[in-house]
Order: sequence, then C-alpha cells, then structure tokens
Amino acid sequence: MIDMHCHLDLYPNPKDIVQQCVKENMYVLSVTTTPKAWQGTKSLAEGCKRIRTSLGLHPQLAHERYQEIDLFDELVLKAKYVGEIGLDGGKDYTQYQNIQISVLEHILNSTQKAGGRIMSIHCRSAVDSFLDCLTNYQDAGIPILHWFTGTQTQLQRAISLGCWFSVSPAMLATKKGKSLVEKMPKERVLTETDGPFARLNQKILMPWDVKKVIPHLSEVWKINPEETNITLISNLQNILKSIV
Repeated sequence: MIDMHCHLDLYPNPKDIVQQCVKENMYVLSVTTTPKAWQGTKSLAEGCKRIRTSLGLHPQLAHERYQEIDLFDELVLKAKYVGEIGLDGGKDYTQYQNIQISVLEHILNSTQKAGGRIMSIHCRSAVDSFLDCLTNYQDAGIPILHWFTGTQTQLQRAISLGCWFSVSPAMLATKKGKSLVEKMPKERVLTETDGPFARLNQKILMPWDVKKVIPHLSEVWKINPEETNITLISNLQNILKSIV
C-alpha cells in the first residue's frame, strides 16, 4: 500500500499510526504544513525506511508563516521531498493570493537550486495559477498534484507539464473524481489518503484505508486488483528513481 499524501503528525496518536504503517509495510509520504514542523514530524518515523517526511509550507498558512521561508531554504538541502506546498484559491484565502504566489515561487526556486525534489502539491481552485508558476521552475522536480479537482482542460495542461497525481478514496467516491482519473495517464497515478483531514462515510481516513482506492482504480483502468497493485508499485519505483 502507498500513501503519498498523509499528515502523520496531525493524527491524535501519531506514534500508533506510524507503528501500524510499519506493520502493514506501507510506503508513506508524511507531508508537513510548516518548515518548523519538519524535524519533529521526521522524528516520528525515525528508523522507518518506508516512511518519508516532506518539507512543506501549506498555502493556507503562507500569510501567517511566510517568515519560515528562510528555514525552508536551510532544510531543503536535507529533505528529499517537498510538500505540502502550492496555492489555494478558496474564498477564505483569495485575499492572500499575492503572498501565496510569492512564497510558492520562492519555494520552487529554492527547490530547483537544491537539485529538484518530488513535490506534493495543493492547488485547490488555483490550478492555472499554480501551473503558470511551475512553467518558470520546471527543474524544481516532479510535482504530484494531490486530490486534483480542476477541469478537464486544466488536467490536460498539467499532464503536458509533466505532473503526476495522487488520488484518494474520498476523491474516487465522487463522479467528478472518477471522470478526472479516467483521463490521467495510468503510469503517473499514485494513491493517497490526505488523512486525518479527509473522510469517507464520515470517518477519518487512516493511511491503510488507501486500499479502498484499488477497486475503483481497477474499475476505471479495466484491470483486476492485482494488476492495479502492480501498476501502482511500478509507478512508485519509477518516480523514486527519477530524482536521486
């Protein structure tokens, strides 16, 4: 099982969650929302080879925590993954658009200077603005658009720019989510939960709930669940090989 976007540090009992992930032999990308959270979150999974911690500054926090950008620059040399970063065009955050873009451009530039990273991206209601920024920093690494909710046209633009996608049980529970996944290149799809923020049937998603994606992907891809698992593992191996 692969959870490429999960907030391990924000569960009420993160150490228990980590232990269960290890027991399940999961590959987990534990994303952070501020640079100051990276070291503590990383320590939660110390010694767990299949749990990686990414360095982030969430766009919804950019206007409050932009002072941490210098710390990001320092830590990105140690971090092999970047996220959660991006833009948020929701009604509560449109007033902060300029500072979000400024922070994102700084992060992409810093990540590019560091040699590129696998990046987990938030671009809710801001896909075009994010892709505009990305075109100026195409050596920043490989962007994985998490829980993509844009239009079909935006999806095609993202694909043309080399974006990957991480899809969740909650996303595939919707008609729009399924229609978007149908158009995503199968070789650029990975799975996620976005726990503990995401819910399915009013229950918080745990990292191991990512297995609930498999039947839906199998249906969309018209292959059996075993082949779906093989495809996802192959995708993970390929993206990990892409950035040393």
